[in-house]
Amino acid sequence: MDPNSGPASDPSPSRPTEPAASTLDNVTAEVPGAAPAVAAASAPKAPMAAIASVSDEAQGAQSTFKAPAQFATPATTAYTVPGSTRLKYNVIATKGSLSFNARAELLWLQDGSSYDARLEVSAFLLGARIQTSTGRLTADGLEPKRFADKFRSEVAAHFERDKRLVTFSANTPQVPLLAGMQDQLSVVMQLSAMIAGAPGQYPSGTAITFDTIGPRSSEKWVLIVGEEEKLSLPGGELLALKLTRKPRGEFDQTLELWLAPQLAYLPARIKLTEKDGDYADQVWRATETP
Repeated sequence: MDPNSGPASDPSPSRPTEPAASTLDNVTAEVPGAAPAVAAASAPKAPMAAIASVSDEAQGAQSTFKAPAQFATPATTAYTVPGSTRLKYNVIATKGSLSFNARAELLWLQDGSSYDARLEVSAFLLGARIQTSTGRLTADGLEPKRFADKFRSEVAAHFERDKRLVTFSANTPQVPLLAGMQDQLSVVMQLSAMIAGAPGQYPSGTAITFDTIGPRSSEKWVLIVGEEEKLSLPGGELLALKLTRKPRGEFDQTLELWLAPQLAYLPARIKLTEKDGDYADQVWRATETP
C-alpha cells in the first residue's frame, strides 16, 4: 500500500528483492525492514510499508472525490482522503529464534490538491529506512509523481505523465504508466481512501487490484478483503477490516493490513511474513497532529 529523517533511538529488522505492498526492506543492507545491533546478513525484515491509525482530532480535513473504476473490483464510487496526520508505531520482527524491536512513523500531509507521505522505520545503531511518495489528489484518486526508497543511498521512481512512462534512478527498465498506477506507499493511502469513501462496496471476498511501482520495477498487487477483527494494540482497542496479499512469487512476502474505521480506515496494523515464517509486525501506538 508508500513510504519517506534521521534514525530514532529504538531497535528493530532484510533481502534484495522488491518489498511487498508498501513494506520496508531490511534496514541493514538494502531490504524491507529494520534491525538492532546485528550483522546485516542476519538481520530480519521490518515493515516499511506500514501505516496506522488516525485519531478523531486528526481526521478534520478530509477531501472527497470520485474514484476511477480501474482501481478496484467492483468499481469505487468515491474516495475519502484522511486529513494530515502523524502516525507512530511499534515494530516487532523475528529472525529464527531471535526477536527485534524498532519504531516507525508515517507523516501524511495533504492540502486537498496535493499530498506528501513519508514513512520511516528506524533501529538503534542501524539507522533508518525511509520511503516517500509525493503527488496530486485528482478526480482519479492519488496520482503519484515521485516515489523514493532510502537507506544510506536513495533509489527513486519518477512518474513521467507526459511520456506515459515510469523511469527509475537505478537504471532498471522503464515501464508504461498505467491508469490508476500507485507506488508502494501511496497504495496504502489509496486503499484507505477507497474503502472510507464506499465501505459497502467491499464485502468479504472482494479482490482489489493495483499496478504498483517500487523503487526498481512494477508489479501487480491483489488484495483480498476479509472480515472485521477486534485488535488490542499499544494505542488502544479498535475494530479493523483485514485485507491480505498472498505471495505471487517464490520470494514474495504475505502482506496483511488491518484498516480501522475509527482511524479513517488507515492501517492500525501491518504484518509482513516471509516464506520461512519470519515476520515483521507494525502496530499503531499513537497519533499526533503534524
